[in-house]
Amino acid sequence: MAQIIVRNLDDNVKDLLAMNAKLHGHSMEEEVRQIIKNAVSKKETGFGTELAEYFKEVGLDFEIEEQKGFTTRNPFEDE
Repeated sequence: MAQIIVRNLDDNVKDLLAMNAKLHGHSMEEEVRQIIKNAVSKKETGFGTELAEYFKEVGLDFEIEEQKGFTTRNPFEDE
């Protein structure tokens, strides 16, 4: 198995990793392994694909018509 050392990690990031690991019921090392695994295996997808994947897990059992030509805005950004 390979090993990676991460230097100059902000203390706040380390603390958040530790907190997330505890919430998921595993070590911080396992938390980092999962994050890295997910980051490199995740294919770039659009919002619609991400949304469909989410609802697939909660039982959406019908197709959502594709919407093209619409723009979105972030409600948290200043206009």
